[in-house]
Amino acid sequence: MMADPTDETKPAVKPTKPARRKPADAAQGSGLGIEGLGDLSGLLSDPTPSDSGTPVSSGKASEVAMELIEEDPHQPRTYFDQASLEELAATIAIRGVKTPISIRPNPDAGGRFVINHGARRFRASGIAGKTTIPAFVDGDYTEADQVIENLQRDALTAREIAEYIGRELAKKVKKGDIAKAIGKSNAYVTQHAALLDLPDPIAEIFQSERCRDVTLINELVGLYKKHPEGVTDWLVDEEQEITRGTVKLLKEYLTSGGDDNERDDGGEGQGGSEPEPAPTKEKEEKEPDPDKLKKAIVTVQHDGRPGRLLLNRRPSHEGASWMKYDDDGSEFEAELSDVRLISVIEG
Repeated sequence: MMADPTDETKPAVKPTKPARRKPADAAQGSGLGIEGLGDLSGLLSDPTPSDSGTPVSSGKASEVAMELIEEDPHQPRTYFDQASLEELAATIAIRGVKTPISIRPNPDAGGRFVINHGARRFRASGIAGKTTIPAFVDGDYTEADQVIENLQRDALTAREIAEYIGRELAKKVKKGDIAKAIGKSNAYVTQHAALLDLPDPIAEIFQSERCRDVTLINELVGLYKKHPEGVTDWLVDEEQEITRGTVKLLKEYLTSGGDDNERDDGGEGQGGSEPEPAPTKEKEEKEPDPDKLKKAIVTVQHDGRPGRLLLNRRPSHEGASWMKYDDDGSEFEAELSDVRLISVIEG
């Protein structure tokens, strides 16, 4: 039987079954072609279907040497959070890269590639000490595709993460093992697991996205356990801003006696039924204390216009503050020396 004449033009790779070629061909094709590329060497010149009719971007991805890959200097994503990269690197060190990156031949450097998408996986693999990365070659890729890929990528919500953790816990997987598997801390897993069983008032604001901060949600849960009525009443106001600052003020208000759920039992050995209502009555009389504000609003005047201080927004430097005009709602930062304090009222 005659040998396939096309075999003489193809660089040799490690075949999965004996190749039909003349003895001379085997001697001539003993190398890998382009060093380090392995079975991608035949794909460099043209990312279109090969002579055999198999598209180069189909099938199983190939392991490509990372030293042959460069990031696209024009890619739209320019900021990479270092802590997030290190978390991803930790999972890659254990499990490897499960989703191959997309690359294209570098038109300015033969034998090299440019990343289409997957820069985070590429950087994290470097941190993890990897020397190769699974990749598909896709020459039909534009800068617009990169923008679309980043715009349409939706991160998992805190609720979705919590549901995954819940499923793992149901399988008797330990929290520490879950944390290690997803590259997060034990506290991260614990916080998200708490989202699976929220009190109704807090579940409502979380699901409606009035508050998406997992840390704040857990703080509210802690307060709710001690002051359920106080927290519920506070959350009823849909215009109430839920921030670190306002939750801190709520905590101070409730723990200082603003809520009547923590009551003195009055001590033992008093006898009779008459003395018991006294502490409750005293607490109720103290509750509308005019010296305590549930939500403080500082009204000011700036440039002849009325406004208020934004107490939950950090100024850029000492002696400045963020403010909001009452007439048009615009927000701005100004020096406190240019502001006239009008009053402090309850919101």
